[in-house]
Amino acid sequence: MMKNVKTLALAVTAVSAMTVGTVQAEQYYGFANVSVNYLDWSDGTEDRSRDIQNGFGAKSDFVYLEIEGGAGYDWGDVYGFIDFENPTKMDWSGDQDDGSKAFRIAAKGSVAINIGETNWNAYGHIYSLTDSSGFYEQNVVLGVSYDINTDFGLWVKPFVGAHFAHNSAIGAGFNGGMAGWVLGYNFKLGGQDLMITNWNEIEFARADEYRGFCTSETCTGPGDDDFQNTNGKSWGLNGAVALWWNATSDVTFGIQYRYAEQKLGTAAYQNAMIFSAKYNF
Repeated sequence: MMKNVKTLALAVTAVSAMTVGTVQAEQYYGFANVSVNYLDWSDGTEDRSRDIQNGFGAKSDFVYLEIEGGAGYDWGDVYGFIDFENPTKMDWSGDQDDGSKAFRIAAKGSVAINIGETNWNAYGHIYSLTDSSGFYEQNVVLGVSYDINTDFGLWVKPFVGAHFAHNSAIGAGFNGGMAGWVLGYNFKLGGQDLMITNWNEIEFARADEYRGFCTSETCTGPGDDDFQNTNGKSWGLNGAVALWWNATSDVTFGIQYRYAEQKLGTAAYQNAMIFSAKYNF
């Protein structure tokens, strides 16, 4: 539990740092917001997540509150968020035996530090998820990223790195690699300020242990009848594509298509819609 508290503290610190300039660095941009969001899993996702694993990891719709921020300096970029999922159940008396309905805290912090005068960066991120049913997972990625900026409103930040995972069911260890990107495209339509964003993560060469867990002491791993195939294959896909409408300088509305494959505790494709309303500081 202490590891998750430290991770949450790290993300809080990162978000705070994003909104405050320093005398040592020139700040190019910065943003911060709070939002309320509703994630609606598709019926097929709920069925697959329930049937494939006999109820373990079954998906359930939920509301979450988010604090998010980011900033760019002459030395690099920082970003972070904290999510409070199922916030009405944060009184410690939630569904302890059903993680999909439990109170959860998810937090992420990332940093990209410029390498010389190039567009390359030393990149790292840490993500943590903890819920009141007792489950937790942390993911750390260390590698490089690259900045692509255009004059017509498109920006892309691809990355690749080594992946380390800490999971309450299996422990901690090296978990292959992760590659992905974050991109955005700002444009106007009918006089309205709009933006398309996409974040995408691809895990590869995963450790066998991370692909599931044994349900008996004699279980030998993948291929055994007693092996719970929660994350399935040696690769996994995770991401979302979104359309944002900046209704005013203070208020933004968004709709996101959330997707995952061999990830999030289900060895199958999963998809959801997320409806968001943000207040921008």
